[in-house]
Amino acid sequence: MEWSKLFDISSMPSMEDIKCYIGKSKPIWNELISFIEDTYKVSCQMSYSKCSLQPGWNVKYKKSGKSLCTLYPMKDYFIALIVVGVKEDDEAKAAIEAGMITDYVADLYNKAAFSAGGRWLMIEVRGAEQLSDIETLIKIRVKPKK
Repeated sequence: MEWSKLFDISSMPSMEDIKCYIGKSKPIWNELISFIEDTYKVSCQMSYSKCSLQPGWNVKYKKSGKSLCTLYPMKDYFIALIVVGVKEDDEAKAAIEAGMITDYVADLYNKAAFSAGGRWLMIEVRGAEQLSDIETLIKIRVKPKK
């Protein structure tokens, strides 16, 4: 069943519900969540989106009012939305040119139109390959404190 139909606006899922739904991607989800929460000392916010492109409950992370990423549960995988803003654009391009980003995410980046203050990357996370890309882009977006 589709995520947005499984948990409607009146029925917020638990983190365990999310982990069950994303299935085999649970270890990658856990690793990404640990990275974000340990590096930035933030907690997630559950949010319901009525957006027609990706409706339903999602998990948002912000630091000092700036979005780190939004995670969308999908059946057996998840999507990580990262917005690369104007200020981060050059550094993201440099990371791509240096080979720090996989071809899949580099292709998403290059195809993403610059709109609403940045490039909106909807990264399908189906394997560990994308984890490093997401961590790199988040670190470019908001520099972690040492």
